[in-house]
Amino acid sequence: MTLAAGAAARDISPPGGVALFGYPHVKRISTGVHDPILASVLYLESGSDSPLKKSLAADLGATAGLSSSVSAGLMLGTAGQASSGTLFQRAASSVVLISLDLLFIDPPTARSIRRAVAEELSIAQAGVFIGCTHTHSAPVTGRLIGWQADPAVPAPEEAYLEFVKEQAVEAVRAAVSKKCPAEIAQTTADATGVGGNRLATDGLTDPEVGLLVIRPSGGGPPLALDMVYGMHPTVLHEDSTLVSSDFPHYARQQLREQFGEDLTVVYHTAPCGNQSPRRFVSGQTFQEAERLGRKLGAAVADSLDALTDRAFTADCPLRASLRKVDLPRRTLPGVAEAERLLAEYEADFQRLQAEGAERVEVRTAECAVFGAEGIVTLARAQQQGQIDRVLAQYEPIEVQLLRIGQTCLAGLPGELFTEYALEIKRLAAPKTFVVSLVNGELQGYIVTPETAGGYEAANSLFTPEAGRVLVDAVLAAL
Repeated sequence: MTLAAGAAARDISPPGGVALFGYPHVKRISTGVHDPILASVLYLESGSDSPLKKSLAADLGATAGLSSSVSAGLMLGTAGQASSGTLFQRAASSVVLISLDLLFIDPPTARSIRRAVAEELSIAQAGVFIGCTHTHSAPVTGRLIGWQADPAVPAPEEAYLEFVKEQAVEAVRAAVSKKCPAEIAQTTADATGVGGNRLATDGLTDPEVGLLVIRPSGGGPPLALDMVYGMHPTVLHEDSTLVSSDFPHYARQQLREQFGEDLTVVYHTAPCGNQSPRRFVSGQTFQEAERLGRKLGAAVADSLDALTDRAFTADCPLRASLRKVDLPRRTLPGVAEAERLLAEYEADFQRLQAEGAERVEVRTAECAVFGAEGIVTLARAQQQGQIDRVLAQYEPIEVQLLRIGQTCLAGLPGELFTEYALEIKRLAAPKTFVVSLVNGELQGYIVTPETAGGYEAANSLFTPEAGRVLVDAVLAAL
């Protein structure tokens, strides 16, 4: 079996001043581009099989219901129904990994890009894997129901979304045009110190960086790197008006400085709903973003330097699957109860400010107020049936699996707490890297059953059991 690979990136920075996405209540219009935001692509092709053209057999495969038998992981609750239907493409001659330097895209936009790439390459959609880095300093690319009452957050510009799609397809074309015989290695790095649990100093965190390293056949510097790390890119806050990918930019810069400017780094964000640099920075500055980004890049570089020739192989079978999941919906409070909660959170925030509490605690309380404001908006939207209409457009909600040699990438939609990624990695038989925001966002977070109150729990349309369903679906598909 032989492996061919190619990688490329295209600039998706917006022209002119546009609204930046990620923080409420601030009319944040870009005044320039600090670092170009990118659509980054890694293309992999297995040479042992003839290309699988898009067809009924490729796109449908086997369809079956599934009830999970997984019962481990008590902190995440009991196992439930994992799926009402499965779409498999069991073997693939090629797969495409795409990363967009955006906060997120919604499922209809993700499917539109996925279809365009699949048609470009004449492959099944299961082999097109799209995630976002989750930078909070990129243009508006989605509509959050919980933020729709905020006049500072406009609707996304359809022309920009179409531009992103065109550039993603162009990056795919460029990656394919550059393909060459290649070898792949899998390793990990330890990113301790880049960030941690943003809700509690001693809260659970996951410092592992998953790495797939591609080099030319026979050796030489890496030509591409797919990295998976779970940490909110939120060093930069609402006072920054420059387009940026935040600390991932500096991590990529560090790696290109060490391994050559031709290196393409495809950065995927692991579940990090409760993870951020909040407790690890002295300020929300580009200097701090550079410090953390270079720290991450240096840790990854050390792991790459430690790889021996024996770690690389051209024997890299490829498999891909899409699995539809049904997620349990949360029952939202009524408008009166939501307004009562908002008053409670506002009082707590004002108390901490008056007491001169630590910056990080004040920020956490402020975010809780943002979440409570969202509950009020969501409660009103629920009364009007708007939530049902939006989520109907999100169907089908999907879990995506790629098997790349002896490694798996598990793609989950939405923003999940890191506990779910750790659970998958603990129970999965093959080495698995878990990626979030794949195939779109879910209008908020999926928290754990233990999470009470706060911004993340408030901004959720699904129950914590939805995380258990996603974990079970991944494990069953593996």
